[in-house]
Amino acid sequence: MKPVTSPALTSADLAAVEAAPLTYPKAHTVDQVDDYFGTKVSDPYRWMEDVDSPDVKVWIDEENKLTRSVLDSVPGRDHMNARLMDLVNFERYTAPFRRGTRYFYSHNTGLQNQNVVYWQEGLTGEPSVLLDPNTMSADGTIAISGLSISDDGRLAAYSIADAGSDWVKWHVREVATGQDLPDVIEWSKFSSASWLKDGSGFFYEGYDAPASDALKATNYFHKIFFHKLGTPQSEDKLIFDRPDDKEMNVGAAVTDDGRYLLLYQTKGSSPNNELAVKDLAHPDAPIVHISTVADALYSPIDNDGTRFWIQTTLNAPNGRVVEVDLAHPEREHWKTIIPESANNLDSVSMIDDTLVANYLADAQSMVELHTREGVLSERLTLPGIGTAAGFAGKRTDTETFYQFTNFTTPATVYRLDMKTRRSTLYRQPKLKFDPAQYETEQVFYTSKDGTRVPMFLSHKRGLKLDGANPTLLYGYGGFNISLRPEFSSSNLLWMEMGGLYAQPSLRGGGEYGEAWHQAGTKLTKQNVFDDFIAAAEWLIASSYTSPAKLAISGGSNGGLLVAACEIQRPDLFGAVLPSVGVMDMLRFDKFTIGWAWKSDYGAPSENEEEFNAIYRYSPLHNLKPGVAYPPTLITTADHDDRVFPAHSFKFAAAMQSMQSGSNPVLIRIETRAGHGAGTPLSKRVELAIDQFSFLLKELGRSRT
Repeated sequence: MKPVTSPALTSADLAAVEAAPLTYPKAHTVDQVDDYFGTKVSDPYRWMEDVDSPDVKVWIDEENKLTRSVLDSVPGRDHMNARLMDLVNFERYTAPFRRGTRYFYSHNTGLQNQNVVYWQEGLTGEPSVLLDPNTMSADGTIAISGLSISDDGRLAAYSIADAGSDWVKWHVREVATGQDLPDVIEWSKFSSASWLKDGSGFFYEGYDAPASDALKATNYFHKIFFHKLGTPQSEDKLIFDRPDDKEMNVGAAVTDDGRYLLLYQTKGSSPNNELAVKDLAHPDAPIVHISTVADALYSPIDNDGTRFWIQTTLNAPNGRVVEVDLAHPEREHWKTIIPESANNLDSVSMIDDTLVANYLADAQSMVELHTREGVLSERLTLPGIGTAAGFAGKRTDTETFYQFTNFTTPATVYRLDMKTRRSTLYRQPKLKFDPAQYETEQVFYTSKDGTRVPMFLSHKRGLKLDGANPTLLYGYGGFNISLRPEFSSSNLLWMEMGGLYAQPSLRGGGEYGEAWHQAGTKLTKQNVFDDFIAAAEWLIASSYTSPAKLAISGGSNGGLLVAACEIQRPDLFGAVLPSVGVMDMLRFDKFTIGWAWKSDYGAPSENEEEFNAIYRYSPLHNLKPGVAYPPTLITTADHDDRVFPAHSFKFAAAMQSMQSGSNPVLIRIETRAGHGAGTPLSKRVELAIDQFSFLLKELGRSRT
C-alpha cells in the first residue's frame, strides 16, 4: 500500500485570510490582592484554582468549544492525521533485562495506546504477555508507571496510574500464571519498588492518605515502607522517613547482592542527595551514612561486599566515580576511580566487572568502558549522532542491552557482548519513511552574556536558507534535565512537510553538568530565556526562518520557558505552544509537589531577592494590556496533579483579556489526562494534530 504523503506547509490552501478578533468566553475577576515583601500583587483569577467548581467547568467547556471551532476548520487536518497515524504505526521495543532465566521488555505493535510488557525464557523463548494496560480501560488512560521484577524472575510488582495522575496503586503478579496476588498498595507517589533477595516482600515510597482533594493537596513527609507479601497494607512497616524535614523526598533500593538497603534523600527537585546504607543482614546495626548533606549527587553503581562504587558530583560538577568502603566511609578515605572529564557523566553501570560510563558530549552520547579500577579499555562505536540508553544489568552479567535513537531513527535495540565488546543488532523498527532524506547538524550560537550554546537542527536535505522555512524551536532548560537527540513521529511529520526542527541545549539543563544546571536556576533563571531568545535570533539571522515563520514549543518547565519568552519578545515569534506550563510563578509551591521546585526556581513567598527575580519573568504577572502577543495555543489537562491546571487557566484568561489585535489566544483542556506520562497514543496523536493545525493556520497567515 502506498503511504500517505504529507501536505507542504507552503501549499496555497493554507494561506488563510486575516481573521477577525475572536470573542472569548467571559472569565469574571475577583478582588484578590497578595502582599509579597511590600509589593501588592493582584490575582483576579484566583477562583480558577477551584478546578472542579461549576464556574470553572462552564469556562472550560466554553473555551474547548471555541478552540475546536478554530482548529477543526483548518484545511488538511484529515490528511495530516492520516499521515501521522501512518508514521506512528511501527513496532517498538524497549531494551530487555534479565531476572533469573527470564527476560522482560515492552512492546507496541504500532497503534496500541500503551506498551505491553512481555517475558520469555531465555533470549529465544516464546514471548508471553505479562501486563497489557490496554485491557485495563476502554480509553487507554490507565498506564503502567512502575515495574520491578523479583530477583528470581518469579514475581512482578507493578504500579498503575489512572488518567495521568502521579498517584499510583501497586499490585503483585505471578509471572508464570499472569495472576494477581491479593496485595494492593495505595497512596504511593514518586515511588519505585525494590524486592528483598528472597522475594518475600518489597520496599516502596508513599505518603499518608491526603485529608483533602488529592488533585490539589500539597505532598509532604515522603516515607519508605516495606510490604510483606500476603499481608494488608495496614501492616506495612515504616522503614525510613524524615520527620525533621517535610520537604525531603526519600527512596530505597536493595543492592544486587541483597545485603544492603540504599536510602536516598533528596530536597525538592535538586539532583543532589544525602545517602545512607542499611545492613539488611543486621537490621539493628546503625545506618552507615555516606553523606549527611545533599551537597552533591551520590548515586551508587554497584558493590562488592563493603566496597561501593559511587557516581558523584562532589568537587566534580561534570561527575566522577569514587570507591567508598563501608568500613571507613569518611570522605578522606574515598578513592577516585574515574576522574572528572570535560564531558558530563550522565550514568554509570557495572556489567561483567566493567564500568560502563555513558557521557554527554555536546548533548550527544559517548560511551566508555573502564575496568573496575578505572582504567579506560575502549570507547563504544555508536551509529552516529544520537542517544544511547540502557546498559542495565548486574556485575556478574556477560551481556547488556541498549537503545540508540536520534531525530530520524526510532529506538533500535542492540546487544553488547561484554566478553567480545561487540554490539549486534537485536531489534530494529521497520520504517515507513526514508531516513536518508533528512539530515541533522549541530550548530553553536552565542547567548546574550557571551555563553556558547549548542543546538541541533533537523530537516529535509537540501533546505534552502531563504528565511522562509517554517521552524519549530523546542526547549526546556531546567531541573538538570538534558534534551538529547531522540525520535518523534510528530517531529518527523513536521520535517516531512518541509519544516525545520530546532532543539537548543539551554542552561538550566544537565547537558554540561551541574554548573550548566545551576547557571539557569533561581537568580540566574533569566539566562534560560536569554539562551532561547538568542537561539531564535540566530535562526533568523542565519536565514533559516523569519519571525512570522518561527514557532516555539515547550512543556512543563518548557511551558514556562516559551510563555516567558513570548511576553519578553512578542515581536520574535509567529506562534507559541506552551503545554502544561508553570505560569503563576508566585503560587507554584502551593499545589501538589510544586514546593519541590523551589530548588530550581527559588521561594517567592520566603525570600525577597528570589521573589523579585521571579516576579520579573512570571508569565501571569508580566502580561500587559494592549500588546499584540503572538498566536498562542495553551494546552493542559484537567487531571494534571504535577503542574496544577489552574496555572494554564489563569494565564489563558489573563492573556485573552489583554490581547490586542486579531492573533488568537486559545486553550485546549484535555480530559482524563495528567502531566503527560502514560498518556495514550490516541490522545498524543490528537494533541499533535491540533498543535500542527494551529501552526499551519498561523504560520501560513499573512501579517502586516
